[in-house]
Amino acid sequence: MTAATTAADDRPAAATNTPDPGEALASDVVGEVSASQWDAFVAATGAATIYHRRVWRNIVESVFGHETHYLAARAPDGTISGILPLIRLRSFLFGDFLVGLPYFTYGGVVARSTAARDALLEAAIGLARERNCRHVELRQREPLPARWPARVDKVAMVLALPQSPEELWKSLPSKVRTDARRPARRGISCEFGGCELLPEFYAVFSENMRDLGTPVYPATFFEAILKALPENASLVVARHGSRTVAAALLLQYAGGMEIPWASSLRGFNKLGANMFMYGRVLEHAIVRGCRSFDFGRSTVDSGTYLFKKQWGARPRQLYWNYWLRDGGELPQLRPDNPRFRAAVAVWRRLPLALANRLGPRLIKYLP
Repeated sequence: MTAATTAADDRPAAATNTPDPGEALASDVVGEVSASQWDAFVAATGAATIYHRRVWRNIVESVFGHETHYLAARAPDGTISGILPLIRLRSFLFGDFLVGLPYFTYGGVVARSTAARDALLEAAIGLARERNCRHVELRQREPLPARWPARVDKVAMVLALPQSPEELWKSLPSKVRTDARRPARRGISCEFGGCELLPEFYAVFSENMRDLGTPVYPATFFEAILKALPENASLVVARHGSRTVAAALLLQYAGGMEIPWASSLRGFNKLGANMFMYGRVLEHAIVRGCRSFDFGRSTVDSGTYLFKKQWGARPRQLYWNYWLRDGGELPQLRPDNPRFRAAVAVWRRLPLALANRLGPRLIKYLP
């Protein structure tokens, strides 16, 4: 497949599903569509997630400056039959590749037919070849065809929520109830809000990321999310007296709530602030009418997996599928890769101010 030049809102050329000689003509054609058409498809498609909304394109471009390609397939009758958001990451250290989507658990191809899906996959390959990218990574809830090999080392931990907070607490093991309620007697409290809580959230988040040995996102990333999605995004902070000791960002969409980023300060773990915060967050989700809660992704049997499992969350397999230009092993660009062990150890020893200054320059290139 090749990429066609378009003048759609002055963005980089979008790929088109022009067949190679001898190839059967696909029934769906790929190109750019307007933001309103894109979001109308997302809103009407149950398989789409909040990360498929067009607003993320603006957030990623404005905060990180990445090249973006939002491909849409059209059926023969002109209706949108599928979408695929792609972000191009280019760096000297980590290479040149396309991801749908980086930074988030979800965001791959969503299509209403096999023809639409295949047209979008071919368009992604054509775009990668044109730009000489090493690979394409698509983060899927369902597996793609076998020619797109997948990493399956991660699962999403999802809890079906009851009708009331009282039912939630009755369903939990007694130890979890005790561990989640006791911190209140130790002076832990929670507050929900928006941008006004961002400094507290970021202070905890950035320190925790440094302690984990992971570069931190810039505060402007979270600010952009909160401002662009005021009906969906919010913050929660847990305090011990006047000190913020745990915090999280929440996203609500289509009857569910997700906690994509959460952190707590290790020095206050004995107070149980994290357990208290999660209990309050689950109550908050139920009161807001949510019927499911996504704790985020984990490696099976890891510490975070077991933490989420105690709340009753069940694993849902994730598929991170790849097209590899030169073949070989699947990419492992993630902080827990053993290859980065030495770098992680060094990062943990950095002064927090230095880590916060350097982190955003590196993390923008890590998917």
